Amino acid sequence: MRVGFAGTPAFAAAALEAILDAGLQVAVVLSQPDRPRDRGWRTKPGPVKSLAAARGIPVLQPASLKAETERARIIAIPLDVLVVAAYGLILPESILEWPACGCINIHASLLPRWRGAAPIQRALLAGDRETGISLMRMDQGLDTGPIIARHAVPIAARETSGSLHDKLAAVGARAIVGALSVLQRDGRLPAEAQPEEGATYAAKLAPAETVIDWGASADAIDRSVRAFDPAPGAQTTLAGAALKIWEASPLPGRFGAPGVVARAEAAGIVVACGEGALNVTGLQRAGGKRMPAAAFLAGHDLATGTRLGPTKG
Repeated sequence: MRVGFAGTPAFAAAALEAILDAGLQVAVVLSQPDRPRDRGWRTKPGPVKSLAAARGIPVLQPASLKAETERARIIAIPLDVLVVAAYGLILPESILEWPACGCINIHASLLPRWRGAAPIQRALLAGDRETGISLMRMDQGLDTGPIIARHAVPIAARETSGSLHDKLAAVGARAIVGALSVLQRDGRLPAEAQPEEGATYAAKLAPAETVIDWGASADAIDRSVRAFDPAPGAQTTLAGAALKIWEASPLPGRFGAPGVVARAEAAGIVVACGEGALNVTGLQRAGGKRMPAAAFLAGHDLATGTRLGPTKG
């Protein structure tokens, strides 16, 4: 069975590594072009390309799949199935029809919940208690294809996008190896149409969403802090300078006007919210390092009554 793989980031690399370790033949890898990454902002390959290159697998990196000449070069490669995981480019009809057995997407939600680009962050922002991995036979819709398998993953109370990402990547890697083994054995993978009831859209994160609204409830702000960790970080301002909140927990009770520091101690910086307060224990000034509240207070005078950022209500 000739397998193709399309993906770019670490989530996808976990699946590709599992497929290769299972002894399956990967004929070609599609990945997005190399881009500036990390602090040095130097052009580097993504995790999928790096892994494929290390394993001696041919890699194609089209910037777009809109040109017929680009698509023709790809579909000339014989393929039985294409596995797609966080690739980042929309697959046109000719690519979807390229493999004999179609394209299988590894999606980080329990479809039809959270179709779209940011299912992990949206699940955390919404306060979902469960998410998971769906293996889906791709069609021309946005994550609307029939479901091959679902694997539920509980969301822990203090889950971040980073920790949930790693859990889902591991589950997705195991799930796709199992599905490909069935396909190799039986020549087919049964799939069930998605219900439209319960469908939600996981829109790409907008920069404005990362700005903390201190007029919101402490629980909602806590969810946003965890949803935006490790990137891009929940943001506010202190004396006009950018400040990222990385670790915090909600507190019940009344603490004064939203956005005002009610208490600043080594154990945490307590900031009043529209409902309750947020006990901030990890933060970062612009250009500085991520640090615990005690270290931050040792270098910054933060008095009770100081206001952080704007509020929206």
